[in-house]
Amino acid sequence: MRKSFPLLALALAVALAPAAPAFAHAHVVKSDPAANAVVAAPKQVSVTFSEKLVPAFSKLEISMAGMNMAVPVKTAFNADGNTIVATPQAAFTKGSYVISWSAAAVDGHKTKGTIPFKVK
Repeated sequence: MRKSFPLLALALAVALAPAAPAFAHAHVVKSDPAANAVVAAPKQVSVTFSEKLVPAFSKLEISMAGMNMAVPVKTAFNADGNTIVATPQAAFTKGSYVISWSAAAVDGHKTKGTIPFKVK
């Protein structure tokens, strides 16, 4: 009986494991402009994630590609907490841009990435 107790405990743990909540990293589900899009100068840029974000540890920055020149933006989060919206402080000029984002989901996982686009 003593030898079967560890096996019984392991079997019970395996059986209950699927009942534990599954957490995923926040990943991009949509961006405006979309990746690699060629657009007229946008008045706002937004990135929507699969999970609710922690605003204090999530951000969105925009720069001109290859020039290491940041575009001044004012950022805000939507009411659901899964979209970051950036409003440029001046109009975009013609050229290539990169949206650099970092996202911290409420489960504590952090992810980051880039989304290139062009203004015609």
